[in-house]
Amino acid sequence: MEAIDARLGVDIGGTFTDVVIEVGAKFYSTKILTNYEAPEKAIIEGMKQVCSEAGIHPSQIVSVIHGTTLATNALIERRGAKTALITTEGFRDVIEMRTESRFEQYDLNLQLPDPLLARNCRYTLKERMDANGLVLIALDRAEVEALADTLAEVGYDSIAVGLMHSYLNDDHEKMIRDVLAERLPNVTVSISSEVSPQMREYERFNTVVANAYVKPMISSYLSRLTECFKAEGVGCRVFLMHSGGGIISLESAVEFPVRLVESGPAGGAIFAAYIASRYNLDKVLSFDMGGTTAKICLINNQTPKTSRVFEVARTYRFKKGSGMPISIPVIDMVEIGAGGGSLAHVDSMRQVRVGPESAGSEPGPACYGLGGDRPAVTDADLVLGRLDADNFAGGAIQLDTSCSEKALDAAIGHPLDLDTQTAAFAVSELVDENMANAARVHAVENGEDLSGYTMIAFGGAAPLHAGRLCEKLGVDRLLVPQGAGVGSAIGFLRAPFSFEATRSVFMQLSGFNVSIVKNLLEEMAVEAKSFVRSCDDEADIVSEYKVYMRYSGQGWEIPILLTQSQAENPDVTVFKELFEKKYINLFGRKIDDLNIEIVVWAVNATTVVPKAISIAELPSTSVINISSKRDIFDPALSKMVKASTIHRIEMELGAIIEGPAVITEDETTIIVPSSRSALRQSDGCIDIFNSVKGGE
Repeated sequence: MEAIDARLGVDIGGTFTDVVIEVGAKFYSTKILTNYEAPEKAIIEGMKQVCSEAGIHPSQIVSVIHGTTLATNALIERRGAKTALITTEGFRDVIEMRTESRFEQYDLNLQLPDPLLARNCRYTLKERMDANGLVLIALDRAEVEALADTLAEVGYDSIAVGLMHSYLNDDHEKMIRDVLAERLPNVTVSISSEVSPQMREYERFNTVVANAYVKPMISSYLSRLTECFKAEGVGCRVFLMHSGGGIISLESAVEFPVRLVESGPAGGAIFAAYIASRYNLDKVLSFDMGGTTAKICLINNQTPKTSRVFEVARTYRFKKGSGMPISIPVIDMVEIGAGGGSLAHVDSMRQVRVGPESAGSEPGPACYGLGGDRPAVTDADLVLGRLDADNFAGGAIQLDTSCSEKALDAAIGHPLDLDTQTAAFAVSELVDENMANAARVHAVENGEDLSGYTMIAFGGAAPLHAGRLCEKLGVDRLLVPQGAGVGSAIGFLRAPFSFEATRSVFMQLSGFNVSIVKNLLEEMAVEAKSFVRSCDDEADIVSEYKVYMRYSGQGWEIPILLTQSQAENPDVTVFKELFEKKYINLFGRKIDDLNIEIVVWAVNATTVVPKAISIAELPSTSVINISSKRDIFDPALSKMVKASTIHRIEMELGAIIEGPAVITEDETTIIVPSSRSALRQSDGCIDIFNSVKGGE
């Protein structure tokens, strides 16, 4: 069969499974409702559709890159394996005590989320390492063997091992793993010194428990998926997107499935960064809104902001501090329960609330006609004229406006004595304000002013709401790329192979040891590169170095980037200057006469991705008049307006459409508010700008 460079990207979301195939320079995509019982079935169905459209056979696919919410959903819904934790004597309750901080200080009825494992699933061994990694109490192998017999009687499927200070000395954790492998060969084992070798026992223990909790499920799913691919003639390797924005091998994903948490949103951030590089934009606000959640990420200098700790399964209205901290490399983004499937209701204070509960794909919003009787954001968008009931998802799903109206009336209209349109307006405006406020807070926390940013919107629901967000945030330019409805899946195809190694080696600058620093960074670079080589043994690999620093006495750190030269030739003066510059940028001043500490070291090995080719931005030409019109609701004007309606492919390059306008395509719909105008750029991207200011 003819050799074709066909690459498949697959993103499983809470509502839709997005499938994209890239053949040469062309993309073919589809959206399939996610199959919760057998997610691989939706992937295979989508693959067949895009292969048929592209005119190729699945056997011609040369690589598959996959991102999934399965690990995230298992943690949120507590649907993981029967798991045990083995820890140091006296530290059995660390994952339940947490950090003893209150995420809502004045809530007298505050309830902390339950730990992932109940107390009777947590076991201890008499052993102890000190803060320097030296043995205080040696581990008795016979005690480990006795515990293994106890665990066998209970019948655990997976075991997490997290011991005190094992990030400095992993001998005891490895002994436990070896004994368990001998006594319990059918049980999966995760050790914290490999999953998350960082200080702070609560975050580390919680991360290794989460890894063990989802490991059997992810292993089973990936095994079924690869078998399904083989049955369809796909013989290429399958790779997974990880939360840090890179690609890892299937084998690494099976061993460290916790790194798959947030893999879908990470692909979206990579997609936005790629578009930013095409337009030479250094300040970008990435806005990804799907069926279940909305994600907002700052992208500076065409690189998404990253972090080493994030929370999953927040239980208190997505409030920071109310979830489970996962200590792994991750693209830093704010996530709120504001997707197309987010459900609306009136609370006890007679206020409209939207999310975080979602209708998902089963039964979906009321308008899907699959049994849902509660109004979702999609129902509000339909009633406000933003969606075409006959052409949703390219006509694959027929929407029922009457079902949306009934659901909105029952849940919002009747309780508040509002007509259907006003009820829909309330739902839409509230969800837009929730997202705008999240973006404002995220920007302030990072010392940024969004007024100078460009928004890049993608995801099935984002183009419907992005224009209104720009009005609220004072953002003058909005880009909606081609393939925006399946942006995360396209992002997978633009991501590099990468792996980040982290270590916690505490060091004060007053005791800076050049030899230790140099050897540490070299060892970590070798470790990270070995993981990348398991995916690609020919590509060029570059290493990115980062240290997390703080003033003595502070309980948090800020990341400091090092160049290759600074890492290979560590200089205490340079480290101090870099930290003080970043600290001043964030907080406006530095603190004199206070020692500076390094807490965590990180090295990210990544393959070199070809730089995106900059486009020649088109100047605006004449404004085109469109005869096709439909009524849509403009929230800024609080009334229905006549909007020009055109399909994206019918827009001529360089031509301007003045708002209000509706630009349709198979995977999404773009709403151009009355205050904006839209231009189709040379790469097909819809460039929406502030009409009052005249755009860019």
